[in-house]
Amino acid sequence: MGKLYVVPTPVGNMEDMTFRAIRVLKEADLILAEDTRTSAKLLNHYEIKNSMQSHHKFNEHQMVERVVNRILGGATVALISDAGTPGISDPGFLVVRECVRAGIEVQCLPGATAFVPALVSSSLPCERFCFEGFLPQKKGRMTRLLALQAEERTMIFYESPYRLVKTLTQFIEYYGAGRQVAVCREISKIHEECVRGTLTEVVDHFKKHEPRGEIVILLAGCNNKENVETPANNDEEE
Repeated sequence: MGKLYVVPTPVGNMEDMTFRAIRVLKEADLILAEDTRTSAKLLNHYEIKNSMQSHHKFNEHQMVERVVNRILGGATVALISDAGTPGISDPGFLVVRECVRAGIEVQCLPGATAFVPALVSSSLPCERFCFEGFLPQKKGRMTRLLALQAEERTMIFYESPYRLVKTLTQFIEYYGAGRQVAVCREISKIHEECVRGTLTEVVDHFKKHEPRGEIVILLAGCNNKENVETPANNDEEE
């Protein structure tokens, strides 16, 4: 029987690849990649020439049985996403779950992910936090925001630069204009930036400076002294 490796890849700087990750990818019989065109740049950079196959949210349900059977037949398979750790707001959960159910050994290598460096550099408390990933864009969005009003831990969200100002403005409605926030973008890239302040201050900043790149939002938890008026709950609102 083979094995499934879950392999983190750099979120920005190519040098964030670990020696072990390079070795595992070179030794794998098959590499499952979210986008083979994106991953080809990384593999070419490290002279990794192994077979690669697309594995993304649109085909993972159709592929998972074949992948499991191939590993049961003795193949070593490595799973990567476009950037960061597979399974964290990226495909990966399904194939990991089915491999475990089939009795296949699954090893996830430690490595790059965007939210950890963003959290640590945010200056917000990081001993306890909750990862929310991408908020629902439509149905369920307001319900989720409302459910987090009493959350005392630092909250972590991923967001598109095109929706950043809207999301921060909604945070003001639900959590208050004075809530502390840090917006980190382009983690580990040339134009890496972390903008810190109250929600009002950070919204004003990004209204003046158009946000670009991959975004991580770190929102301070409730301190139980805030008096926030709860907006009407409308799950059909975008």
